[in-house]
Amino acid sequence: MTATEIAELEQDWGERPSLHSWFATVDHKRIGRRYMVTAGVFFIIAGINALILRTQLAGPNRKLLSPEEYDQLFTMHGTVMIFFFATPMFFGFGNFLVPLMIGARDMAFPRLNAFGYWVFAFAGVVMFGSEFVKAAPDAGWFAYTPLTDHPYSMGHNLDVYALGLLFLGVSTTAGAINFIVTALKMRAPGMSLNRVPLFVWAIVATSFMVIFALPALNVANAMLFTDRRFGAHFFDTTHGGSALLWQHLFWIFGHPDVYIIVMPALGMVSAILPAFCRRGVVAYPLMVLSIVTISIISFGVWVHHMFATGLPQLSYSFFSAASTLITIPSGIQIFAWLFTMLRGRIRAGTPFLFVVGFIVTFVLGGFTGVMFAITAFDQQVTDSYFVVAHFHYVLFGGAVFPMIAGVYYWLPKFTGRMFSERLGKWAFWLVFTGFNVTFMPMHVSGLLGMPRRIYTYPGDLGWDLWNLISTIGSYVLAVGLFLVLLSVVLAIRRGAPAPDDPWGGDTLEWGTSSPPRPYNFAVIPEVHSVHPMWDERTLAELAGGEVLAGHKAMQTSELDGRHERDMEMPEESLTPLVTALGILVVVLGLLWAWYWVAVIGGLIMFGSMAHWLWPPERTPQQAGATTP
Repeated sequence: MTATEIAELEQDWGERPSLHSWFATVDHKRIGRRYMVTAGVFFIIAGINALILRTQLAGPNRKLLSPEEYDQLFTMHGTVMIFFFATPMFFGFGNFLVPLMIGARDMAFPRLNAFGYWVFAFAGVVMFGSEFVKAAPDAGWFAYTPLTDHPYSMGHNLDVYALGLLFLGVSTTAGAINFIVTALKMRAPGMSLNRVPLFVWAIVATSFMVIFALPALNVANAMLFTDRRFGAHFFDTTHGGSALLWQHLFWIFGHPDVYIIVMPALGMVSAILPAFCRRGVVAYPLMVLSIVTISIISFGVWVHHMFATGLPQLSYSFFSAASTLITIPSGIQIFAWLFTMLRGRIRAGTPFLFVVGFIVTFVLGGFTGVMFAITAFDQQVTDSYFVVAHFHYVLFGGAVFPMIAGVYYWLPKFTGRMFSERLGKWAFWLVFTGFNVTFMPMHVSGLLGMPRRIYTYPGDLGWDLWNLISTIGSYVLAVGLFLVLLSVVLAIRRGAPAPDDPWGGDTLEWGTSSPPRPYNFAVIPEVHSVHPMWDERTLAELAGGEVLAGHKAMQTSELDGRHERDMEMPEESLTPLVTALGILVVVLGLLWAWYWVAVIGGLIMFGSMAHWLWPPERTPQQAGATTP
């Protein structure tokens, strides 16, 4: 590599700081950081909602919130955490890391990547904006009919829910397609499928689950909106509809969504452990097989959310068996991580502590999950606080702990700065303690009969102490999460400069500078191992290989990572932003029944898409190249 070649790459790939560049960027690293920051803001708002809910429930007969306010807060808390925080945050990690991990220069479709972010951000604006006009969703995050249909819910609240999730679904689907194509066609030469990092496997499996699960939710929300707005009667039993149909459609999406949320977290754990155990994850082929198996079986267990609905008893046995079966591939991963730690030389840094906290809490949540697979037990505790406790152990313990571990682990790569280990360890112990003090007592209050979704309760039912403990724990948890945020802010503002590979990691992102240059890799290395940064031949390629010149990326074959051709990549563009704005106008027009506004939004959307897809003029040098 010569200085001239590097300067040319900087000119070809660099985006000059400007207002236009901020809106028009297609750099996967900038977009990934935006996903994470935006989802983090949504998490903070939804977390504040949760603190207010816990304060209301700290004692009996409290009147901090009215029933209507409570309904909106707990619905927004669940909806935002599930749809607007967890998956978008992991997609942010994936946007930043997947191209780096596979030795690529960008995502396969950079403009589609930018479009997905803007749609996500605008959908969040619609959802949170409804709070300011007191029209936020108010029927629980899974919006069971007939309570969400007319005449039981007359305002715009559930219209916001249905249209907001349809809007968000455009972003999630676009992102999933982009991840699949990127991982299959953009890998560095030599990175055959048996050398793909486990985090990338997890993101790809998640993306396939999104493609197959999300249509059920989209159809359900479209049917709900047409029921409410145009009297379609899909869920109206008085006109031949079925209220139970909503539950089937929702949970056909909803249970795979649990694994859509958790799967990238499992991949993060598999990416972080090698750096702190000084060895690769045990049983790589079994880990890949378990990821694929979970993504398939997860589509066959949705009825275990409906064991109390009166479906035929024989059907329960099949779904109970499938719900038990899915614990096997999950158990394979747990044991693989434990054996990796057992056979490794552990360095207990902050990311490692959060990984251990994840394993403990996720296993506890898994135990109660197996209990729910037993029909008789599920029917006794359904819609109680026992379910709330299990759900948070699986999703907060199973997703947020690895997410925080990932923030600490990759923060040097994201920002080029190191964080305070001391502050990070304080954050861990407060988060771990606060989490368990918050949610463990909910198992007891649930077994004592406390139903979910109640805004207050009398003082003679034995729930007082357990609710008070949970509320105290929630404030401890909030302090711990604040310390996580504080450590990130302090690292960015005054942290020590980070080396390229502070942990001795094994995947290719640690072969780039911290933070990475706009072109990621000057040399696209040939990969010779599942642990390329621990492989001397791959390191030699990175240090002295041939520079891939120009604004180009490499396309390789799906199975064995064989170099096929070089592709010309698109430049920054405002078209994704304008297209997303067009869809936003459509949604707002439909929401307020201003159909002429929706038509204008549709024209903006289709016009910008036509401009987007119009074949660009090519120079003779580009004539044989393909632009994604």
